[in-house]
Amino acid sequence: MKFALVLSTLAIFTASVATVAAQSDTPAAAPAPAVAADAQKGGKSYFIEFRARSAMSYGHTFAVIGRNGQKLTKANVVGLHPATESSLPWVVGHFIVVPSETGWSDGDIEDQYITAKYRIPLNEVQYKKLMGYVSELKAKSPLWHAVLYNCNAFVGDIANHLGLKVPSSTLLMPKEYITELRTLNAAPRPGSARTAQVN
Repeated sequence: MKFALVLSTLAIFTASVATVAAQSDTPAAAPAPAVAADAQKGGKSYFIEFRARSAMSYGHTFAVIGRNGQKLTKANVVGLHPATESSLPWVVGHFIVVPSETGWSDGDIEDQYITAKYRIPLNEVQYKKLMGYVSELKAKSPLWHAVLYNCNAFVGDIANHLGLKVPSSTLLMPKEYITELRTLNAAPRPGSARTAQVN
């Protein structure tokens, strides 16, 4: 029964892949980020940028966290994907959970592969709190599964921690997931602050 449910979910997921593959991969324009309050006073300013990129499969969702004005490196990347560069764990991970890695993967910091992005400004205190949370999340060494816990779900956990609204489904294509994340949080909610708050 459970196996049939997984196969059914996988079939829906595969159909979604086919639909999105037929659409354009042109990156959506990101709104101009707000500047953190302490940055206006000359303090250090940071950011987290949620990203989607193209790949030979259906793509990848991840985040880059850094300081404004500094060049991005592999160390700035956080994202969930099957362990190793072999395609075997990725294929197997559509049926059973597989070991994961939570950092950089090939193409993450190359602009030509980016299909969508959403940047949130951070002050220094927010940045340090966020890095603490990300370290804890990575230390849990979550397993990867295409349906049960994928790159969208991992990025969604980070966005949730920041107080952002997240898409209701983690089975969207990466470009769709980041675009919806940006849309959900583009306008201020009634009675709330305009920017995300780190708990």
